[in-house]
Amino acid sequence: MYKLFCLFLLCFSLLQAEDKVEIYASSVDSKDNIVNAKGDVTVIYKDYFLNAKSAIYNKETGDLELFDNIRATYDGKYRVLGDYAKLNIKKKEKFFKPFFMLENASEVWIAASEGLNKDKDLNIESGVLSGCEPENPLWKMEFSSSEYNTDSQWMNLYNARLYIYDIPILYTPYFGYSLDTQRRSGLLIPAMGLSQTEGFFYEQPIFIAEQDWWDLELIPQIRTERGAGLYSTFRFVDSEISEGELKVGYFKEKDAYYQEQNLVNDSHYGFNFKYENKDVINQWFGTQLQGQSGLYMDINKMNDVDYINLSSNDTFNTATATQVLSRINLFYNTDNNYIGAYFKYYEDLTKSSNADTLQQLPVTQYHHYLDTLFDEHLLYSVDARNTNIERELGKTALQTDINAPVTLYTSLFDEYLNLSYKANLYGQHTKFSSNEQTPVAGVEYNDGYFARYYHVLGASTDLTRSFDDYTHVVSFSTKYTLGGNESKTGYYEDQQDICSDPEYQDLEQCEFYNIKDIDEAVEFDMSQYLYNAKGKEILYHRMAQKFTYGPLETKAGEFENELDYKITDSISIYNNMFYNFDEHLFSKIFNQAAYDGYGFRLSLGHMFRDTFISDTNTTLRHTSYLTSTARYTYNQHYSFHTRYDYDLESSQRKSLEFGFLYKKRCWDFGIRYAENNRPVLTNDGESSIYDRYIYFTIILKPFMTSTKEGGESNFAMRLNE
Repeated sequence: MYKLFCLFLLCFSLLQAEDKVEIYASSVDSKDNIVNAKGDVTVIYKDYFLNAKSAIYNKETGDLELFDNIRATYDGKYRVLGDYAKLNIKKKEKFFKPFFMLENASEVWIAASEGLNKDKDLNIESGVLSGCEPENPLWKMEFSSSEYNTDSQWMNLYNARLYIYDIPILYTPYFGYSLDTQRRSGLLIPAMGLSQTEGFFYEQPIFIAEQDWWDLELIPQIRTERGAGLYSTFRFVDSEISEGELKVGYFKEKDAYYQEQNLVNDSHYGFNFKYENKDVINQWFGTQLQGQSGLYMDINKMNDVDYINLSSNDTFNTATATQVLSRINLFYNTDNNYIGAYFKYYEDLTKSSNADTLQQLPVTQYHHYLDTLFDEHLLYSVDARNTNIERELGKTALQTDINAPVTLYTSLFDEYLNLSYKANLYGQHTKFSSNEQTPVAGVEYNDGYFARYYHVLGASTDLTRSFDDYTHVVSFSTKYTLGGNESKTGYYEDQQDICSDPEYQDLEQCEFYNIKDIDEAVEFDMSQYLYNAKGKEILYHRMAQKFTYGPLETKAGEFENELDYKITDSISIYNNMFYNFDEHLFSKIFNQAAYDGYGFRLSLGHMFRDTFISDTNTTLRHTSYLTSTARYTYNQHYSFHTRYDYDLESSQRKSLEFGFLYKKRCWDFGIRYAENNRPVLTNDGESSIYDRYIYFTIILKPFMTSTKEGGESNFAMRLNE
């Protein structure tokens, strides 16, 4: 009874303090201002729950001391273990010796000789940190002192030494990191590499995020034998419905490398701007339109392809396209009508100047969606498009297109047979203007129009039948096209005989001729599907054939056959081929086989194309390309992969990669060897360099994990000569 009375007095006295403290124990003794508690002591203080074998509380000084097997939980986020702890209620200080902390979310633990917590700040002396198991951790970081703030969840380590097992790897006088996912300013994971031609490569991203609505990433890099540069990305969110980013970069070549590689430019620079707004008209102009509006911008500018190559040290994550497209799309859409404007600017990175490249600045479009009349038996739509074709040097044009199909539709035999008749009304007008310095000899660009009226008759049926284990769906359709009347003047009349022939469409005078001949033709199409009992597609098969009726002969178009067959849940094959009856040869064959099961993911594909161009150089006529990938996941720790691409026609290896990745709870380690062709712009014209790399991937979790892809640290050794 006396012990219970002392416990009551203790709890009562602490309740009078500024902060409420509750102490529970199986045995309590009190003398003067000193209270001794023993046996399963529990202390509740704010968000702290502490347990110990014994405790001493000094009511005069406000010191609460805990002894032996101390455990503490703060707001459910981490636990602290030690042999001795001292809490000063009045000064709001907490002292632990020795000190152990586990952050539950990231599973990072810290063990140190002692730790002092005052308000939101935690100071730790002489400790070790790791994300691995405490007993024999795979990696650890030792430090002389540390600071941690429980509000910002940011930790600073001083005189930090990184060990893998017991092998010292890195020393840094300062290392800071976050224990949550909030964006902060600081250094990101660096990338390093070694090249026989470019020397040592080092890239150190710097992340700046001072406000929630924007961040800035600066990425300086140095290649000791080649040069140095800076790339940066500015990201922003200017409203709930809009966001964008701006990327800029500059790299300066060293004179020796510039001369040795015979490059066109001794510096490489460019920018990319992306922006998207999902309700731009109402937001920018303060309107209350009920329709949907949008703005999308993707603007690119660079002086050559090396601007892209130098933006990343990973050959397979770097785009190698030599043509860049800049776009601005603006539209307004309702249930019945669509209005759009599109700006397209093409830049060929293999050319020193794009002054003669055709640009679309802009294309404006009006479209009236499919509408019906007469009990939905008559369907019609209208599409009008105006294209301003511009360039700095050469002929330019303003083209206007109008397309108005009208379809009469009905079904017979209880909808088993669908019939349709479509009348197509199409017209185009072109008005030319000139920035020519050297006009094409003997060619006149006369303004003119082209008008056409033709007919299409169609019949189709769709049949479905269910069986015990699968469902079969088959569709048949046929379409008969009858060329109607045509009327043409000016450019269309002058150039039709030449530009309508596919062999001459690359001529300069045919740049603006985009009219396709409409011949009398019949098209047949059959497609079928098989679904299993769970509704999963097993097989897709399609065949299509077109016959064109000319004044002299009936000509068969290319026969297409497409098959996608999932033989089992693990094995699938895909085939798409076109057969040319005139040449009695296949014009295109694409085959791909894939396997996914028992830890293996395999894919093998082959593309063959025959252009039937009469040329002694077969590489210009034929394309024969082999692609293959393989990945094997042995268990949750080990995975292996390889990739191989080969040009069979030129007998040239396009790319090669193989490697492995070892994963543990607290770290990943991987090695991969990679080869790849990348384009460069030299004074001898477009060329390429065959790169050979060795990549080392090290991920120390959670420090090197990221909320976005690509959070690992790569060390790359380039082996190209």
